[in-house]
Amino acid sequence: MTHPHLRLSALVVVHNEEKRLQACLERLSFADEIVVVLDKCTDGSKAIAARFTDRLLEGRWDMEGERRNTGIAFCTGDWVLEVDADEHIPPELAVEIRATIDSTTFDWHEILVDNYIGERLVRHGWGGSFGKAAYPGLFRKEAKTWGNDRVHPSLIWRGRKGPMLKNRINHYVDRNISDMIRRLDNYSTAKARDLRDRGETWGSTASNVRRMASRFWKCYVSRRGYREGGYGFIIAVCAALYPMLSHLKARLEKE
Repeated sequence: MTHPHLRLSALVVVHNEEKRLQACLERLSFADEIVVVLDKCTDGSKAIAARFTDRLLEGRWDMEGERRNTGIAFCTGDWVLEVDADEHIPPELAVEIRATIDSTTFDWHEILVDNYIGERLVRHGWGGSFGKAAYPGLFRKEAKTWGNDRVHPSLIWRGRKGPMLKNRINHYVDRNISDMIRRLDNYSTAKARDLRDRGETWGSTASNVRRMASRFWKCYVSRRGYREGGYGFIIAVCAALYPMLSHLKARLEKE
């Protein structure tokens, strides 16, 4: 049974993304609606977004989960496709998304991700809260709720998970290794704030030493990061350091 009249909302949540936003939005014309959430934007992001849609929502949110939930609620489609400003939907994925929402009996689907560091495609080794090989980005509007955290919020699902889509989204995650290290610093700072808010430090230093070893092994060996050469190694190092840095910042810093 098909549902040809179901509307699709493409949701993009941004903070000062004037350099990357246009390329993202240009590839979303297959959606029935484009919604752009502008979080504390002080650059030209709003003017760029306005060339593609009048569905703009401006505000200030400290929590990643809160701003994403606000964006989902603002969408009017039966289905929502969440896309970040550094992600591009190729034409073959756009066709598959439309076909999926017209025919699926499930409530949400994961999308495979091709991650790029600069011009280099890096497919192996992502994980440990540092990069994604796939993400649950296509869902019925009522199926997904984000948790109230600054970074890597938890997810609450209603309904049934469907099969993963076959085509991949292109994610231009970092320009270079320096970008990757800055992202690690930002992620761990935000995670430390979440931990302090809950009166936690993410375990002991000793437990995080053990966690470092297991995360490095998971990314570099189990997820075959070794196949990516030096890039796979630095991804595994960053994934291993993320909980330790978050723990130490939560324990030793005030803000």
